[in-house]
Amino acid sequence: MKISIINGPNLNLLGIREPGIYGRQTFEDFLKDLKDKYPAIQIDYFQSNVEGELVTELQRVGFAYDGILMNAAGYTHTSVAIGDAIAAIKTPVIEIHISNVAAREEFRQNSLIAAKSVGTIAGLGLKGYELGLLYFL
Repeated sequence: MKISIINGPNLNLLGIREPGIYGRQTFEDFLKDLKDKYPAIQIDYFQSNVEGELVTELQRVGFAYDGILMNAAGYTHTSVAIGDAIAAIKTPVIEIHISNVAAREEFRQNSLIAAKSVGTIAGLGLKGYELGLLYFL
């Protein structure tokens, strides 16, 4: 099984960025633990702060992987292009958010990718990625 995790802007700063919201663990440390826990699954990871690079990565993996865990971060609320890319690919996508976006600023409560994803996991911290992985299993 091949799963791709695609993270959007500022998620490269996990562990130091607003730890009260996002926690103190880096994504790299979390990813190592996840791969150790599920050694039979190929888990690939991509992060970019650039919208077009996220679209290109969705297109690259979107016809060859079994599932995509996508945290578009701030682009969730603004990117028609990422939503269109999800709609255009074959691989199912789960929208992931570390924080509970429904309990934050009003603009964060609108997702342009949710309707094109098979589901959304929000507010459970980094554990949401593992729960998304379990869905695909």
